[in-house]
Amino acid sequence: MPFQVSPNVLVQERDVSLFVPQVATTAGAFVGHFNWGPAEEFVTIDSEKTLYEIFGKPDTNTFKYWFTAANFLSYGNNLQVNRIADSASRNSVAQGTSVLVKNDDNYDGVAGYTAPSMSGTEYVARYPGILGNNLKVSVCDYNSYQFSSNLSSTSTIFTTGATIQAPGLTRPAPKGSWIEITASGVAYRFQLTAEAASGATTVAFVNNTGITPSTSNATMLWEFWQNVESRPSTTRYAIEKAATTSGTIIYDEIHVVVVDEDGGITGVAGTILENHQGLSKGSDARSTDGTSLFYKTYINQNSAWLRYGSKTALTTSSSAQSVTWESAVPTDGTGFNVMSQVQTRSFSGGEDVTPTDGLLQTQYVKLANGELFDVSLIPVVGVSADNNTARFVVDNVAEVRRDCLVFVSPTSASLLTATAIVNDRITNFNKDSTFAVMDSGWKYQYDRYNDVYRYVPMCGDTAGICVRTDETTEPWYSPGGYTRGQVKNLVKLNFSPNKTDRDNLYRNQINPVVTQPGLGTVLFGDKTCTQKPSAFDRINVRRLFIVLEKAIATAAKFQLFEFNDGFTRAQFVSLVEPFLRDVQGRRGITDFRVVCDETNNTGEVIDRNEFIADIYIKPNKSINFITLNFIATRSGVSFEEVGA
Repeated sequence: MPFQVSPNVLVQERDVSLFVPQVATTAGAFVGHFNWGPAEEFVTIDSEKTLYEIFGKPDTNTFKYWFTAANFLSYGNNLQVNRIADSASRNSVAQGTSVLVKNDDNYDGVAGYTAPSMSGTEYVARYPGILGNNLKVSVCDYNSYQFSSNLSSTSTIFTTGATIQAPGLTRPAPKGSWIEITASGVAYRFQLTAEAASGATTVAFVNNTGITPSTSNATMLWEFWQNVESRPSTTRYAIEKAATTSGTIIYDEIHVVVVDEDGGITGVAGTILENHQGLSKGSDARSTDGTSLFYKTYINQNSAWLRYGSKTALTTSSSAQSVTWESAVPTDGTGFNVMSQVQTRSFSGGEDVTPTDGLLQTQYVKLANGELFDVSLIPVVGVSADNNTARFVVDNVAEVRRDCLVFVSPTSASLLTATAIVNDRITNFNKDSTFAVMDSGWKYQYDRYNDVYRYVPMCGDTAGICVRTDETTEPWYSPGGYTRGQVKNLVKLNFSPNKTDRDNLYRNQINPVVTQPGLGTVLFGDKTCTQKPSAFDRINVRRLFIVLEKAIATAAKFQLFEFNDGFTRAQFVSLVEPFLRDVQGRRGITDFRVVCDETNNTGEVIDRNEFIADIYIKPNKSINFITLNFIATRSGVSFEEVGA
């Protein structure tokens, strides 16, 4: 305490309520090839639904990665997913040259990224991939929402497949626009089936009835007029800022509609993906809750499909009072703020990644930073047929962190014998590690997104079963067996080993997955991939020590920079022993001892500014072998006589 010079009351507070915290054990991480979504960053996914919304649906190129992640999420709700990309990946664009924008940080050019050059582009697909080539964006304002055009005759009978004679259109009428004409006092609307350029003499349209127009004028309507609440007008913000020119209201409002033009996203061509109404051309326009209504900012912040490019996409005016507008451009001469025509753009130029083990490994190695990524379970699916990526992750992530497990399956669903799987284990996944777990096969499951059946590696399920074990019991319980080892979402296994096969697999640290009539499909083992005869050759023991080491190490951080004296050592012991007693009461260990005193913190240790605690643990073991001895006796013999 500080010395007092004059009389005073000094209040001090000391916290001696420290305890060993609980640590997360169910968080997973996965790197794979996906059709959509942010690339080269880990995104937290909590369900298959979220996986679909962010990373798109599976196809023939991505299904084994997609369903490995989805299978894990069928058991748990915390998976860090990373999508790979390469230098040839491209985002599709509306006008201009396609570019690569991997994620939000890449677009913004934050530290570690260079903002891409998007010269000449109006809109960019939010993420790389050919999926973006299905997109179309259509933008209109007050002026372009509708306009009138002359018809060549008032007596023409319009029949299906006919065309309207419309000489000298004042501007192009995009495919999908509507024509409204009146016959006998009734308004009829037809949708254009082809683009009508400015100055065109005919306009093709869809008509399901023959009519005779009663007027020489036709009204052209925006393609999506039925999908918005009203014609774009003036935002409340612009009105409140007195945004007028010579007493005329400036129409700053625009509507933006994003469409699945080709049907590759939703399966139905023309499906509206997003409908952004009431945006503004004014760069300082705000909604009533203070969020930006400026169309560029709003799209970048709210669209799941688009980003704004670098080219000015709208004609705007700088004449408004107290509202900041884009650079001055021609107007219609009345002081209105106008777009000369509806702007409808189709996207093109998107390219997918060519997956390689190197790309997967570049992202997986990020997980080696245990302070940044708090994960415990890592299923791995590689590209090549040698499990090179799984070996890499074991060596460069699990063995470095020493607080997570890597889960791997055989390299192919075509391995249909125990001998072939064992050879794959020895030849391809040739690792001896207590931080790796290997299962015996692939499962055949239904892909409801494409209405087909596919073989998928089981590593996502094996990791997921560990999550289920944590949630129903504790991390130190075995994940194998009929109680906790049931496998979800499958039709059949590629290979279900019999007793002889299981013996062969188990001798080589491969956990069999078996299907048995009336009992379902079960993970029938709990071995890690080590040949060393040790307690750590079991998943439950390895996970027990991961929990203990991680939790106690977290608590031990608060001893840093304290004095290595009897008080600090006693305080540390008082932290650890209650935690271990709790684990013992929850059947994780049978006994323990904590040594942290002068015997292991000698003067030499103290002089090196070190602190040592020896924690002895007797782990509980799972039952792998059961012997039942049935002894028959004669009726007149007592059980004591036969040693019972």
